[in-house]
Amino acid sequence: MSIHTSLKSAGKAGGALRNVLKRHERVRHLMERGLWPDGRSMFGLPKIKQVKMKARKKEKEEAASAAAPAAGAGAAAAGSSPKAS
Repeated sequence: MSIHTSLKSAGKAGGALRNVLKRHERVRHLMERGLWPDGRSMFGLPKIKQVKMKARKKEKEEAASAAAPAAGAGAAAAGSSPKAS
């Protein structure tokens, strides 16, 4: 029998974002940030907040970049007309 597609975990490249980290992951995180003093106990570690970032939509960025040059060109054209008169 094959596994159902909804039960596969292959789509989670790089690991899923979890709320609870294992002890060694929390220690590694603290060491990377420079918050792990030598001789510290493995117990009573501080909680580490996991931040989930959403990808921005490209449509808004494209619209903003398309509008900026058009506004700049319109201002340049409008600015050159009064000077020529």
